[in-house]
Amino acid sequence: MGVIVRMRSNNSRSGRARPIAVRLLTILCVLALSACGGAGPGDQESAGAPERATLRVGVLTIVDTASFYLAQERGFFRDEGLIVEPVVAQGGAASIPEIVGGGLDVTFGNYVSFFLAQQQGAGRFRLISDGYQAGPNTFALVTRPDGTVRSPRDLAGRRVAVNTFRNIVELNARSALQTNGVDPNTVQFVEVPFPDMATALATGRVDAAAMVEPFITAAGRNLGAVPLLDTASGPTADIPLGGYGTTEAFADRNPRTVAAFQRAMARGQQAAVDRGNVEQVLPTYVRIDRATASLINLGSYPQSLDATRLQRVADLMTQFALVPGRFDVAPLLGPR
Repeated sequence: MGVIVRMRSNNSRSGRARPIAVRLLTILCVLALSACGGAGPGDQESAGAPERATLRVGVLTIVDTASFYLAQERGFFRDEGLIVEPVVAQGGAASIPEIVGGGLDVTFGNYVSFFLAQQQGAGRFRLISDGYQAGPNTFALVTRPDGTVRSPRDLAGRRVAVNTFRNIVELNARSALQTNGVDPNTVQFVEVPFPDMATALATGRVDAAAMVEPFITAAGRNLGAVPLLDTASGPTADIPLGGYGTTEAFADRNPRTVAAFQRAMARGQQAAVDRGNVEQVLPTYVRIDRATASLINLGSYPQSLDATRLQRVADLMTQFALVPGRFDVAPLLGPR
């Protein structure tokens, strides 16, 4: 960019005008150079690269994390200057201690596990991206086609698989059982990873399993498993299930890293709105084929965290005595 100033004088006032013109020219040049020179060091730092270029992120191999895998596959993290290493976990109850200990930087976890960890003083956490919200038949109690369990009432005194204890899967199951006239305290919950639940059913290790997609559909196709009860219905219809969080300390020390992760995940969440994208990415990280992926029931991938929605989970935890008194979720969302 250039600035040209032409001065012409035909009278004696030109001598007095020249110093003014020089000063004007100097000011204009300075402004022009500022406009063309770009951001200074301070500006580059405020809008610059993440503090941490590499992140270890805990994930589950379930439909809930499809948006993460879409962001990874499509280079959304790379666009933000991040190299993300997925670390597969059994559940939030297992991976949340890892972010406290530094084994992970960020993790996907169900909201029950995050809230319990905060309430019990295991750490101070910051939720940084929503992940998944239940839809019809996305959570279900399923049983064997040749078993003796035919209705929810038959589960009293029986063994029911959950992926980890005291998490959103167990909480939904307890709520659905109570709604259908079964005292959840009469059920024996057994910890079984999602990928192993169908085998646990087939071998009689458990009488029913609290499954999520795509394992519900896969168990139906491969084992003939029968849905017994939609556990994301009634009081738990459309309930928020899980999202991505880190420690408060990590978020405070690495604000640009967290912001970069959030931007990449926002694009992943948006991509997951298209069911075809979810069907395409699922077989890349879950042991199912494309035919099964096309049959699963899908929930939704929210575009933003909302304290009012998440408070539903905490209030349900209070109802079933997972936390004493009311637990306020707002502090986990922190400053935005």
